[in-house]
Amino acid sequence: MIKFGMERFKAAGVSPADGLMAVGTSLLTNWVLILGLCCFALNVGFYAYALKALPISVAYPIMVTVGFAIIVTVAGIYLHERLTWTQWLGVCLILVGVWLVASHAKAQLGAGESASRSPAAAVSEPAELT
Repeated sequence: MIKFGMERFKAAGVSPADGLMAVGTSLLTNWVLILGLCCFALNVGFYAYALKALPISVAYPIMVTVGFAIIVTVAGIYLHERLTWTQWLGVCLILVGVWLVASHAKAQLGAGESASRSPAAAVSEPAELT
C-alpha cells in the first residue's frame, strides 16, 4: 500500500519545488499511503504483542518471512513484477527455514520456563536480600 501510495504521489506531480506545504498536503491527503502506513503500524503492534509470548529468535523470522512472502505475492499480482524460478526457489527455502525455526518454538518455550528467570523478569523484579 505504501508503494501504491507513493506511485499516486508521483502521479500527482507535486515536487519539493512546489513548497513544503504542497508536498505535505499531497502526502496527508493520499488515502492509499495513509492506509499503508496504518497497516505498517498495525503490524508493529502485532509484533510487539507476539514478543510477549515468543522469543525474538522465533518471532522476528516469522514476521520478516511472512511479510516477505506477502510482498512477493502482491508485487507479482498487482505490480506485475516477475521472479525467476531460482528466486521462487529462494523464497521457498526461506519459508522452509522459518518453518523449521517455528516448529521448535514449543520446545524452546518449554526450556525457557524451566531455566532461570529471563532477563526481563530480572529487571522488573527486585533481587532478594540475604
